[in-house]
Amino acid sequence: MSSHSVTRIDEIPRRDSWIPVRDHFGIGAFGINAFRADEAGGSVISEHTELMAKHEELYVVVAGHATFTIGGEEVDAPAGTLVFVSEPETRRKAVAREAGTTVLVVGGKPGEPFRVSPWEESWRESGNAMALYREQRYAEAADVLREAVQRYPDVAGLYYNLACFDSMAGAGAEALAGALARSIELYPGFRDYAREDSDFDPVRDDPAFATLLEER
Repeated sequence: MSSHSVTRIDEIPRRDSWIPVRDHFGIGAFGINAFRADEAGGSVISEHTELMAKHEELYVVVAGHATFTIGGEEVDAPAGTLVFVSEPETRRKAVAREAGTTVLVVGGKPGEPFRVSPWEESWRESGNAMALYREQRYAEAADVLREAVQRYPDVAGLYYNLACFDSMAGAGAEALAGALARSIELYPGFRDYAREDSDFDPVRDDPAFATLLEER
C-alpha cells in the first residue's frame, strides 16, 4: 500500500462549488477543502462565521483572483495569496474576480483533535434540498430534510433549514417549532440568525415564533 497519493485539484469530482479534498484523500487529521466559482462575480466562499465549529481558517487562492471581505475589510487576493482568519466570530466571504477562481481552505479548532464537520456528512441531502429550495419547491425541500434529520439527528443546520423551508411552504409557526427549537438547542447562534432570516417572514408576527426566539 502506497504511503502517498497525488491528484490534481481538477481531478477531484466537484459537489456543486465544493471540491471535497479531505474526503477524496480520506484525511482524518485536519479539515481541508476547496471551493471554485465558475464565473467572475460569483461567490467562492459564502459569507459565514465559524462560531459553530470554533475553527481557525487559512484560505489559499490557488487559481484566479478573489476579493475577500473579512470583518468588513476588503482584501485583494490574486493567486498565491494566503488569508488567515483566527477569530471564529469574524464574518468572512470571498467573491471571484475571475472565472475559475479556486480557494483552498484549511481549518480546525485549536487544542482539540479534528472531527469531520457535520455538513460534510450530510452534504448530499442538503444539496438536494437546496436545489428544490432554489426552484421554490419548498414543501418538497422540507420533506428531503425531514428524512435527513432521521439519519443525522445532531446536525443543527439540517433542522434550521427544515424550519426555514416549512415556513416558506406555509406550514405555520407551530408546525416548524420543533425543528427550529432543535436547531437552537444544538447551536444557540441560530436564534440570532432566525431573527433576521427572511425565510421566516411568513411567521414573523406569530407569537409562537416569537416565543422560540426568547433567550432562556
